[in-house]
Amino acid sequence: MVIDKKQMVVQTDSERDALLTKIRHIALDMDGTIYNGNTLFPFTVSFLNNLKKWDISYSFLTNNPTKSAEDYVNHLLEMGVPATLNEMYTSAQATIDYIKLHHPDFKRLFILGTPSMIHEFEKAGFVSTREDATDIPDAVLVSFDKSLIYPRLCRAAWWISQGTPYFATNPDRVCPTDQPTVLVDCGSLISCLAYATGRNPDVVIGKPDPRMLYCIMEKLNLKPEEVAVVGDRIYTDVKTALNAGSPGILVLSGETTMDIVRESDRKPTIIARDLDELGSWLSLVH
Repeated sequence: MVIDKKQMVVQTDSERDALLTKIRHIALDMDGTIYNGNTLFPFTVSFLNNLKKWDISYSFLTNNPTKSAEDYVNHLLEMGVPATLNEMYTSAQATIDYIKLHHPDFKRLFILGTPSMIHEFEKAGFVSTREDATDIPDAVLVSFDKSLIYPRLCRAAWWISQGTPYFATNPDRVCPTDQPTVLVDCGSLISCLAYATGRNPDVVIGKPDPRMLYCIMEKLNLKPEEVAVVGDRIYTDVKTALNAGSPGILVLSGETTMDIVRESDRKPTIIARDLDELGSWLSLVH
């Protein structure tokens, strides 16, 4: 068990066990939690298998919209991780749901996103507008775009500067990777566009917005205390849980360190070294 030497986070075994006993579903972050880049953690599959034995269902929540839900499932299966489409929920899917619910008249979107993500929006009935001042969108959507080219960034800035409704899929500054590089994520593009236009997105959809978790609770008919979010970031994963009134379990296998925990304004409900340690605690209460 991880203990903060400055005691800014205090977890007794009895408090931890009481929380874990109530959990019926675990919403798992992906990058930094079940794998790092293209490297699957050695304890991931056994952890998921044990959840099934304990009658705890699970889902995968990711702020990374660069792949479609189907692509993610295929990727997980190739890595040896058991997964189905019903268990996958990406920030792109959450954005589609948000726009359809709150702006049903918006059909034409100027999208900074990968071809896979744009295709997912087109399958959902949206039109992706061109990098053309005459092809006017209903809204701008900014995402984690690994295929980004400069003219499209400039076109997004133009529409944003004109007051076009503006959404973003996720606030992540960088994407975790096991390679010697920095993967500039959607949050950093938001900062770039804010500096250029003076505007932030009207809405940022992905974690820590609790909507993704609310969908799971409604689908499974579970209470907030019965659904936990497990992830490696406080500002997305843990805050999603806390914003929904659920336990937020931080694993230290990715981006966050205890120094970051100490500096954070909101603290995890539980801190574990990784899924392996969390699994050992769950085994004690099951």
